Amino acid sequence: MRRNLVLLGPPGAGKGTQAKMLVDKYGIPQISTGDILREAVKSGTPLGIEANSYMSRGVLVPDEVVIGIVKERLKRGDCGKGYVLDGFPRTIAQADALFSYLNECGCPITKVIDIKVPKEQLVIRLSGRRVCRSCGAGYHTEFNPSKGGGKCDRCGSELFQRDDDREDVVIKRLETYEAQTTPLAEYYKKNGLLKTINGIGDVEAIFNDICKIVDEK
Repeated sequence: MRRNLVLLGPPGAGKGTQAKMLVDKYGIPQISTGDILREAVKSGTPLGIEANSYMSRGVLVPDEVVIGIVKERLKRGDCGKGYVLDGFPRTIAQADALFSYLNECGCPITKVIDIKVPKEQLVIRLSGRRVCRSCGAGYHTEFNPSKGGGKCDRCGSELFQRDDDREDVVIKRLETYEAQTTPLAEYYKKNGLLKTINGIGDVEAIFNDICKIVDEK
C-alpha cells in the first residue's frame, strides 16, 4: 500500500515532529522543498543551478523550477512506497502542477493531512522558545524553562530569543501561512483528499490519529 502524503500545518504545529515519525514508521522519505532546493544547488543539477540564480539574489524561486526539482526528487527509488511532502505545494498553481504530474505517473496523492492548532496556542509555542548562544540547546519559557532563568543548564551561557520567534514576527508569519494555505486546504477538500487533525495534546496520541487516517483504504 503506497502512502503518498501531503502534510500541512502552520509554524509551531509540530508538523516536523510528525513528519519524522511518519518516516520512521512507514519507511518513506520526508521531502522538504527547502532541503531539496539546497541539495539540488549543492549537486549542481541544471535545475539546481537555475534555482541558485534566484536564491543568490534573495528572489523567490519560480514555481516551474521548484516543481521541476520536486519531480526529480519523486523519481528516486526511496519513494517506491510513498513520500511525505512537507512545505510543498504552497500555492494553487503548484498544487495543480503536482496533481497533474502525479496522476500521469500513476502515484497520486492519497491523503492530505492538515494539523490544526489555535493561533493563540501557536504564538505561545513559538514566542516562548529560547536558545543557548554557545551550545545551541533549546528551551521554552513555559513548557521547558531553564533552571537558571536566562542561563543554559548545560553550559551556563546566555539564552536568547531568535528574531523569527518575536511575538510580532510570529503573528505575521502565521497570518502569511493562513493566507497561503486556506485556498490550498479548500482545493484538497474539493478533491476529497483533505483530513484535519487536532494538533493539541500528546505527541504520540496525535501521531496515532494521523496513522489511522494514513492507513484508511
